[in-house]
Amino acid sequence: MMGSTMAKDTLLVGSFIRPSPNVSYGRSFLEALTSKYIETPHGSASQEKVILGSSQGSILVEAVNLDKIRGKLADLGRLREVSLDGLDVATGNVDGVIHQTCPNIHGLDLSKNLIPSWDVVASIARELPLLERLCLNLNRLLPGTDFAVMESAFVNLTELQLNGTMMSWSEMQNATANMPNLEFIEFGYNALTRLRNDDDTPPVNKTVRVINLDSNTCSDWVHIWESIRHYISLQRLVLTSNSIDAIPFPGPQQCCLGVQHLSLSHNKIQEWYDIDALSSWFPGLEVLTLSGNPLTSQSHVRHSRAFTVSKIPTLMTLDGAEITHRERIDSEILYLSFVAHEAGSENERLEAHPQWLNLCKKHGRPDVTTKANPIQNKLSQRLIALGLYRSLTPTASDYQQVLESRSPLMLCVLPTMTLRALRVKTRKALKIKSNVLFWISQSDGTLAELRTEHDDQTVDWLGLNEGSKLIYHAVET
Repeated sequence: MMGSTMAKDTLLVGSFIRPSPNVSYGRSFLEALTSKYIETPHGSASQEKVILGSSQGSILVEAVNLDKIRGKLADLGRLREVSLDGLDVATGNVDGVIHQTCPNIHGLDLSKNLIPSWDVVASIARELPLLERLCLNLNRLLPGTDFAVMESAFVNLTELQLNGTMMSWSEMQNATANMPNLEFIEFGYNALTRLRNDDDTPPVNKTVRVINLDSNTCSDWVHIWESIRHYISLQRLVLTSNSIDAIPFPGPQQCCLGVQHLSLSHNKIQEWYDIDALSSWFPGLEVLTLSGNPLTSQSHVRHSRAFTVSKIPTLMTLDGAEITHRERIDSEILYLSFVAHEAGSENERLEAHPQWLNLCKKHGRPDVTTKANPIQNKLSQRLIALGLYRSLTPTASDYQQVLESRSPLMLCVLPTMTLRALRVKTRKALKIKSNVLFWISQSDGTLAELRTEHDDQTVDWLGLNEGSKLIYHAVET
């Protein structure tokens, strides 16, 4: 019966077939290698022609000494990267023959073949002493039984791909236990809902730096951590396209100090609380991918990047885009303004926003206001008054003197007015045609510039409310 499964809780189909000449039982490693990389010489009597590439197929030219080139390419001993993907490899060869034929292979792709077990993989790999990268995607591998061969076959291996093999987590760990220099494990598309068994106690691993679990169905965050915590040198963890829907805060000694890269794209995360917890799980997190989660497509979607940047102070790259120093400052000020407008006590604010105090120390505490309870139906009741103070310098360096000695221009605007519309309204009130620069005066006495890239944002989004003070400067044109 074809297609028997080794993975628990995974159902694969199989078929009974009648033996016939059309059934492929696979071939040896060297047969597949020879068929792909060695072309039979055509002989000196034949005249070969090739199409001139730049002629778009219209010019044929005679090719001389192609057999000499074929001879050089036929030297399998020069091969360093080899792909035998889908070439029906099923067995190794007689001991020593593979090593004599192609000893310099560093990277080998044996994906989608007919290899039946790890014993066959080991019999091939032990003949390749320089092997560093091995792809076994879409094979169905029985566990190895020849432990002596397994221990000596993968001594220099650093990268291993086991995507779509339907192996269990325990089977993967048993196989990689014989790879003392392994740094990279790719173990995606294996329909894994759980990783370790509760009674598993794997030894500490000091070499693996990257684990890729893309496109499985894992959902229990704490269970995932329990499964990977013995990889003490782990720096990058890929959990893209799983089913993670909640990330609780860690308990004592529950954190991954070395992880700097984390991919959580296309999961089911929908609460900001889960993002707050990431800083505690990964205190050195620098790179995060979060796109494709409900959190980034629901309410506050326009704030999702700024909020994520503010909640993880160590972050340097989010969803593939670098976080500049200017963006971090703007994001944190926006986040502070948002938190300040939430109703609730200080303790409730601290519980809901763990970075609140740290950001207040960094940027100063914003004016804390609460939302009014009565429903205001009249448009006039929704207007807020802003005080505008004119600065004579293009950098507003005289703002302290301006605030103390000059009377403001009072403008009443709707909180939903955009910053662009506010600039227009200011020019009309001043009866000028010049462009207007704005700075907002914060409660700690500092200024924050409202730059033109914020022109599409609303007044309330920018943190302006009743009585807010703006410094403006008219740019001469």
